[in-house]
Amino acid sequence: MLPHVESVKYLGLHFDCKLNWKEHIAKKRKQTDLKAKEINWLIGGNSNLSLENKLLVYNAVTKPIWTYGIELCGCASKSSVAFIQRSEPKILRTTANARRFVSNHILHTDLNISYVSEVINERINKRLNKLESHSNPPVQTLKQQMRNRRLKRRWTSDLQD
Repeated sequence: MLPHVESVKYLGLHFDCKLNWKEHIAKKRKQTDLKAKEINWLIGGNSNLSLENKLLVYNAVTKPIWTYGIELCGCASKSSVAFIQRSEPKILRTTANARRFVSNHILHTDLNISYVSEVINERINKRLNKLESHSNPPVQTLKQQMRNRRLKRRWTSDLQD
């Protein structure tokens, strides 16, 4: 007999019994914060690395944690996406050795780092463009079914620009 559990981890994605992304996003945020603390000696203010190298470390170590599976959890609530977004400026502020009064917008613009919602849209558009040019007939049928659905849920295909 299988035990009843509230959530399960499958291929690095955390699914709960209500099929929302709250737990997955919370776990990814915690992992991101822990990894940022681990590499603080490398990207922090006392580091001798240049800003470009610090950004490379951020893009190679920290960013993949929250971007894994982002195409799927892109249809999560705005508050859940904002929960991930709130951790990014903290890391960028440490990386750039910026003061607290520097706005998040200036951090993202000057460091050329996309917002979480922009990353979600880019990834979703990339995947949907691959679907459109796919030669497999069942995939083409799937694309048509995605357009003709009855449920009024928010799907990742709704985020396509």
